[in-house]
Amino acid sequence: MPAFTEHLFVCCNRRAEGHPRGCCDPAGTEALRNAFKTELKKRQLGPLVRANSAGCLDQCELGPVVVIYPQGIWYGNVQVSDVPRIVEETLVQGRILEDLRILPEQLNCRGGAAPASGNPPGNP
Repeated sequence: MPAFTEHLFVCCNRRAEGHPRGCCDPAGTEALRNAFKTELKKRQLGPLVRANSAGCLDQCELGPVVVIYPQGIWYGNVQVSDVPRIVEETLVQGRILEDLRILPEQLNCRGGAAPASGNPPGNP
């Protein structure tokens, strides 16, 4: 069996309702990860691309968060409706979706600090 070409890590961390940092999977259903698994299977990418549940990726204020390796692409505020577009445009076509991208200067900034422009994640 060939090695995986990409791994998607989907934050499925849960926190108590009302937690100041937020929560990537408040319902605890792993709906986002399951949507990726379904889309990968539909596109027959499953043997080479893996969607994994992840614990806290520590980008809570920007969540739900997905990180794609080996490219190191971080996406924030990802919704189930974004999944087909991420699979098609990022995994198949190799394009980064700027409207979802978490900028490097936003990573590991508790409180979800926006870049100097003051724009939300992915909108420089």
